[in-house]
Amino acid sequence: MADKTTNAEGVVLLSGGNPQIAKGEGDAPVKAYIAAMPGWKSDIGRKLDALIEKTVPGVRKAVKWNSPFYGVEGKGWFLSYHCFAKYIKLTFFRGTSLDPVPPVSSKTNETRYFHIHEGEALDERQLAAWISQASALPGERL
Repeated sequence: MADKTTNAEGVVLLSGGNPQIAKGEGDAPVKAYIAAMPGWKSDIGRKLDALIEKTVPGVRKAVKWNSPFYGVEGKGWFLSYHCFAKYIKLTFFRGTSLDPVPPVSSKTNETRYFHIHEGEALDERQLAAWISQASALPGERL
């Protein structure tokens, strides 16, 4: 396991550069996570957060296990993301129910992933479609 490093804001970056942010409910811990995402990933985090807020008005937010989670009150969590060294992994908890199904499979039957790499253009239309579909499904109760 790689040694922990600290970014300019004094936030510990875990293996792969994932920010270590205290768990918490609401917008503030998610914004702290996004601000601490290293390099190009912070810009993508801001874009994802804005797209999710636009697509799902009143979205519920939290940081759990050093990852932002997004959900619908009373329905559970539908999406999270996590920083890795070379990409950001979006997790759709009911991904096999989305159309089209996100491309990366999981050990968990219903979960699917979408990876975002540096320099790739975001297909915001596709992401918004997945976010909209995912938010309408029963979410994970974590």
